[in-house]
Amino acid sequence: MVNNLNKAYDKKGEAISPVLAAGTKNYLIDIDGTITDDIPNEEPERMKTCIPFTDAIETISKWYDEGHTIFFFTSRTEALREITEVWLKENKIRYHGIIFGKPRGGNYHWIDNHIVRATRYTGKFNDMVKQEKVIEVFSE
Repeated sequence: MVNNLNKAYDKKGEAISPVLAAGTKNYLIDIDGTITDDIPNEEPERMKTCIPFTDAIETISKWYDEGHTIFFFTSRTEALREITEVWLKENKIRYHGIIFGKPRGGNYHWIDNHIVRATRYTGKFNDMVKQEKVIEVFSE
């Protein structure tokens, strides 16, 4: 599934979790409200007929073609897997995997031993640019 992994080692030379090849990204992308209308789990019938956002699909397709890894990270439950996978296929949205059960409600704060970059979707998918922002980090 993820082909661009390189072995990695700590300061003592011991193996640690592998890392992606330079320039390759793991995209974790929400579905509802990000690549299509914001549809709650309680209304799955709407998930079958919603229309994907054209700019999101074009951008995700570009990233996929460039060799990046595309995973959807959604608050949809496992019970909605079939509806979700059929919808993605019908709309020709290519991806490598889906992680269901993301906590609902927003205000996410991700803590990881790997670099994490977050981009809040505000209505338009287009090229990413680098900007400096104030972030929360652990005190030293």
